[in-house]
Amino acid sequence: MPAHVAIVTDSTAYLPQEAVTRHHITVVPLTVILGDEALEEGTEGLALTVATALRRRRPVTTSRPGPERFVAAYRAAADAGAAAVVSLHLSAEFSGTYDAARVAAETAPVPVRVVDTGMVAMALGFPVLAAAEAAESGGTVDDAVAAAEKRAAGTSAYFYVDTLDYLRRGGRIGAAQALLGSALAVKPLLQLAEGRIQLLEKVRTASRAIARLEEVVAERAGQATVDIAVHHLAAAERAEALAERLRARVPGVAELHVSEVGAVIGAHTGPGLLGAVVSPR
Repeated sequence: MPAHVAIVTDSTAYLPQEAVTRHHITVVPLTVILGDEALEEGTEGLALTVATALRRRRPVTTSRPGPERFVAAYRAAADAGAAAVVSLHLSAEFSGTYDAARVAAETAPVPVRVVDTGMVAMALGFPVLAAAEAAESGGTVDDAVAAAEKRAAGTSAYFYVDTLDYLRRGGRIGAAQALLGSALAVKPLLQLAEGRIQLLEKVRTASRAIARLEEVVAERAGQATVDIAVHHLAAAERAEALAERLRARVPGVAELHVSEVGAVIGAHTGPGLLGAVVSPR
């Protein structure tokens, strides 16, 4: 096999399995801890188990992969003929995954470039695919990183949650904002910006929040050629309905993915999550 640039990411990219297989992407799982049981993200039915546990107010926490998991991934890539690796991960503001990958890169048998995309879910997944496509076309490590960073810079992610309480518990959003949201009974519309979760708008009802989510995504897409991902946790009907409306409303949509988020993100957002990622090509 000729030397090539291998692509590694983590399980919070929520890439379709078909894309992972087609592009030979290595996915390193994060861990969800339910009580005293640790389970790797991707375990069948785990997202639903997490949603149920959260509704019952059972303790749910998450954990980054250890550096040894990345060491193994990088060694396997080298053994398969890779001359170098690009390792792309969720925002370092959310997880220590990026740091673990950097530690592992120091002892890898081939050069490894570790990238904090500042994103998560398919807002991470689309840059990963861009890097993979650049590598497959014969690109260098610099080419793959540049493709990923360009895609990440143009990608926007918005999401609605039924309550800010889960984000507050996990430390992913300021306690003051969470308390304010609860006190006013608002339905928050959030966005990813600068690697962090930020409040975009406060809306009074769930239906209005979802309508605004649709409007914001359509406005962001404009007339450009874009890929869109709709994510949810235990809200499949909502997600499919939003996806159908976006298909009709966004003239330049190329690919539109609908998927349930994995257990790691679900643990911090709670059931009822509805999100949309828009990524210009």
